[in-house]
Amino acid sequence: MSQQDYENKLAAIQAVSDADVATPNIPISVAVQEAENLYYWCQTDKDKLVAAGLRWELVDDLPARAAACRYAQSVWNKDHQSVEEAQKEWKEKSPAAFDLRDELLHHFFFAYRNAPDVYSKVNTIAEGNGNADMIQDLSDLTILGKQYPDPLNSISLDMALLDEASSTSDEMATLLARVNGGQKTQDQTKILRDKAFTHLKDAVDEIRHTGQYVFWRDDDRKKGYISPYFRQRNKANAKKQSTTESQQTAPTK
Repeated sequence: MSQQDYENKLAAIQAVSDADVATPNIPISVAVQEAENLYYWCQTDKDKLVAAGLRWELVDDLPARAAACRYAQSVWNKDHQSVEEAQKEWKEKSPAAFDLRDELLHHFFFAYRNAPDVYSKVNTIAEGNGNADMIQDLSDLTILGKQYPDPLNSISLDMALLDEASSTSDEMATLLARVNGGQKTQDQTKILRDKAFTHLKDAVDEIRHTGQYVFWRDDDRKKGYISPYFRQRNKANAKKQSTTESQQTAPTK
């Protein structure tokens, strides 16, 4: 159901302007649950809220907005975890790949020291130390070594290293694409998650503001239009502030 609501609300979510996007200042799971609670809380107050100018379609739309936000969060979580897994794998495997590149360059510089044309090609390959450079270097060294094998054989180089360099280059290229491509996907899904949150927050804020206005002298009803999350957080901050002030003003012995 959440996915269907997300797809149904996608156009409205995408329509949220970048300038109006609100970064979540509350856990998404909490925001969604509070929105769903608000939907049921305000049902008995419909006439009073509408009389105060609330567009009731905002209330009717709350469950769909909440479900869409929940689904957008799930999509972002999945992409975030995929990127983290790829980054972890890159961190584990890349040192060996860089070491293999450096080892081959060490052998190649020695083997081709008396072949100026080939040596200059090794020099060119050695330029640059980035991730993409390392991947390209392994591929280039493989091709160069197989093109001029005799000097390598003369220093007893294990030619299997060239095949290892080729396969390592392919593997690391795929892994780096997962890291970079996944990061772009994660950024896109985060934007949609934030817009889905904003779309939900807009409705929740309007309903709460109206409810607090209508029930300004009725604490029993008004409390349902105040976020429990922020109410508890404000209490905790106030208690912490009070404790700090007491400690600062306590007489020294």
